[in-house]
Amino acid sequence: MTFIDNTINTILFGKTRKISVISIVLIVVISYGGFFYLQGDTENKIENSLFEQQKERQIQITKAISQHISSDLDSIMIRLKVLGDSVSGQQGDLSSNNTKRIMNDTYFQINKIASADRLFILDKDDNVAAINITSKEKNAFLDSTTKLSNTNWIRETKSKLLPIFSNGLKGEDSKYRIAISYPVVDKYSTRYMGMVGALLPAVDFFQHYGNIYDIKSQYIAVLDSDSVQLVHPLKTLVGTPFFGNYTQEATGHNKILNNVIKTVMAGKPAFAVYDFKNGQRLNTGYPIFLQGKPTYSIFIIIPTSSIYSQINNVITTEKIEMFSLLAGITVAVVVLMLVIIKWSNILDKEVKRRTKELDKSNQLLELANQQLKIHDSMQKEFINIASHEMRTPTQAILGYSEMSEMEPERSKEYLQPILRNARRLQKLTNDILDVTRIESQSLNLNKERVNLDDVISSVLVDYRNQIERERNQKDIKLVYENNDDNKPRDIFVEADRERLTQVISNLISNAIKFTQEGVIKVSVEVKDNRDAVMTIKDNGEGIDSEIMPRLFTKFATKSITGTGLGLFISKSIVDAHGGKIWGENNKDGRGATFTFSLPLSKK
Repeated sequence: MTFIDNTINTILFGKTRKISVISIVLIVVISYGGFFYLQGDTENKIENSLFEQQKERQIQITKAISQHISSDLDSIMIRLKVLGDSVSGQQGDLSSNNTKRIMNDTYFQINKIASADRLFILDKDDNVAAINITSKEKNAFLDSTTKLSNTNWIRETKSKLLPIFSNGLKGEDSKYRIAISYPVVDKYSTRYMGMVGALLPAVDFFQHYGNIYDIKSQYIAVLDSDSVQLVHPLKTLVGTPFFGNYTQEATGHNKILNNVIKTVMAGKPAFAVYDFKNGQRLNTGYPIFLQGKPTYSIFIIIPTSSIYSQINNVITTEKIEMFSLLAGITVAVVVLMLVIIKWSNILDKEVKRRTKELDKSNQLLELANQQLKIHDSMQKEFINIASHEMRTPTQAILGYSEMSEMEPERSKEYLQPILRNARRLQKLTNDILDVTRIESQSLNLNKERVNLDDVISSVLVDYRNQIERERNQKDIKLVYENNDDNKPRDIFVEADRERLTQVISNLISNAIKFTQEGVIKVSVEVKDNRDAVMTIKDNGEGIDSEIMPRLFTKFATKSITGTGLGLFISKSIVDAHGGKIWGENNKDGRGATFTFSLPLSKK
């Protein structure tokens, strides 16, 4: 019997081992087969996703460059306006030493923005009254013997009495330029007295915004309103109309490319991927708006081969990681299959646990990815907002300062707008510095025993004065309530007085900003003999539903002004004091209420 039993056990053990080996082999084969199948599909998805990201990034870059160029050209126009509106210009004094002195100062300011060939002044008969030439080229584009009556941009300046940005101008030196002109008009009779203008070399100007030389990498091209190419890496194309025979032959009459050019020249952004003679291209275009109309068109072009090269590097790295992961999984599967013969129940529980953890990790990764996308979008929006917010007061300060220097007798008149814009710029700078301190965890508090009623009353005095000054714009009443029959009541907290004032000012400023008329009620009370609670209630626009989930995060704003940093800074300050802050829309559907609490002083 013993011999028979051993024989049966040997046979059964051998069959079990054989089944186990076959099972392991099948699992490995199926795993690798599934991997290669899914890997190909995943690579395609990754490639498409990364390409879309590059496209969106390039669209945003093209838009930003277009806005930058528009802003720089507008800044030059402002300098010309200051020159044309000066006392000398208004008196018809276009060629005196005083005019030339102002002209040299203006030329110096323009060259801080862009390299200009020259600055000139023409009288009403198109004769050169004054000229500032710094170019060392022998062939002058403009000289004292040139009659310019038939020049389109000069004729248009005279007829419309408006600033003009010209199309491309080819000089005697074969270089292309663009001209900016501003009419000198008598303020009382609106009589045309002459014009001031500046000439910008196209290559020198546009090379500051991107590559205009190497066609094998990402480069920019710029067209004027007649589709003439002002800059392009292929020098033979510069000065030729895009829709002319020469360029069309060079591009192979590409319909997709032609449609992109037409769309952008019509004032709308456009992009396309198309096949070219020496490879595929991604082209993103954006109009450059000046004086409210599309004047020039800028395009960023990149060979898609360079994009796919970067994508392939990412995918190769991903493959190596996946192969390493798969090898590890294979080893784990072999071990697990050997163990599963004896410990199937334990393994089943472990697999379920690990699967649950993996699902949770995937959910966390997806949430983190969404948050990164939101943060990236907010960061871009903040850059655009901050750039606009800083440029607006800066240009105003520079403009009024230059006018004050040129017209000292009116300096007092220019002082108020200079101070107002300087304070606006200081507020934006302080907000950005506060965010930096908060994120680097270096926001230091100088705590002391502070009477909350004193701080609130002090802030309210300033804002009541502001409301009184803006009475013709808004009808707002600022009411302060204390919980002791409206009598002043001392409520002491341990706080940094300056930072506490900053929080209260931010909340009241927001309430005023989003309220056109009605009452803004400020109140303070003590809760449970432990916390001081301050409330600001308005009947304005309320909190947008899209903003509500991220109300106290950075850049959370849908306003056309402001950076969306005030509430983030306020929350960080309140949190640093050990308090809480929250906001909600009023139940009657009108306005919002913001509340924050701080621990009472124990002294």
